[in-house]
Amino acid sequence: MSGPAGQKRNANHLTASVVDTKKPKNGSITSFFGPPKTRIVEAKPSPTLSSSFNKQKWVGSLTTEQRELLQLEIDTLDESWLAQLKEELVTPEFLALKSFLQAEKRSGARTFPPENEIYSWSRHTPLHKVKVVIVGQDPYHNLNQAHGLAFSVRPPTPAPPSLVNIYTGIKNDYPSFQRPPNKGGLLTPWAERGVLLLNTCLTVRAHQAASHSNKGWERFTQRAIDVVAKVRSRGVVFLAWGTPAGKRVAGINRQKHSVLQSVHPSPLSASRGFFTNGHFRKCNEWLAERYGSNEVIDWSLNSRTKTSSPFATIQSPSAPVPRPTDYVAKQSKFQVQETAGTTRKPMNSETTDDFDEDIDDLEDLEALAAAETTS
Repeated sequence: MSGPAGQKRNANHLTASVVDTKKPKNGSITSFFGPPKTRIVEAKPSPTLSSSFNKQKWVGSLTTEQRELLQLEIDTLDESWLAQLKEELVTPEFLALKSFLQAEKRSGARTFPPENEIYSWSRHTPLHKVKVVIVGQDPYHNLNQAHGLAFSVRPPTPAPPSLVNIYTGIKNDYPSFQRPPNKGGLLTPWAERGVLLLNTCLTVRAHQAASHSNKGWERFTQRAIDVVAKVRSRGVVFLAWGTPAGKRVAGINRQKHSVLQSVHPSPLSASRGFFTNGHFRKCNEWLAERYGSNEVIDWSLNSRTKTSSPFATIQSPSAPVPRPTDYVAKQSKFQVQETAGTTRKPMNSETTDDFDEDIDDLEDLEALAAAETTS
């Protein structure tokens, strides 16, 4: 293979150049997430896609009730997204969702992520910066976990099992990849490089998985995915892991965009093909071919491994690639033994953590419940 296509296979994508040249203009991470968790962070205007959108005029057109229900969206949804989603926000379905969330708040129920972080995905990845979409499902539902980006957690919380498996997938594609120090799981660097980390459901009641499912978020986030497909017309890469995520990208035009699907990285399903799906390499190959070598994603989360240009270090095609079975076994007490002819049952682990319920693939969760019932 020659030319750009030949370069992309051997590309060292672990670089800081994408960050340097494509840094969002919305400010730093800390400007979005100040220490007071109750603080509402007002979204700053984003150029290009929202240039013809008059936010003040749109807000003025809302009824008093609509403004009250939509104050969080007005204050914290990035303007590049607000310009495209404003019609969806005033639908009866979305307003009913906001009424439900208000009722949850009045009842004293605690929800995650914190209010000011529900739309952090929009501020870290403005619409005109999106190059890759990773579709998640439900936010993490325990303390100090969810902060508005799919699969991501803030330090000092360790990376959950699904994210640990994602790291293994990257390592298989790029042997030079180094896991973050201190078992970290903060993915804001990816988001700021153009990777939209979007959960299908954006809120959850504390300690109650999927408690806000089928309340209206699914329609809203589907609209966001459709907007990406429409507005980013030169093409983006959609990474859909698991059956539910696959359904979210079913309508994507695959002549314009790249859609990569596989099993979910959950410990229940990852060994059935996630580790060897090559999605991180294939994603960058497609981006390099479509946009050029400088537009690939730097998957690094360790600043010490970054270089000054995307192809400064060439990956050797013959570099040893870890086998799927080499990943750390003690991730969760729900790890499943995938042996031919055996019933899928959770295996006990000597160590557990706050992510024992990090099982996002609903089909696998149902299979696990069935196995426990019959055991």
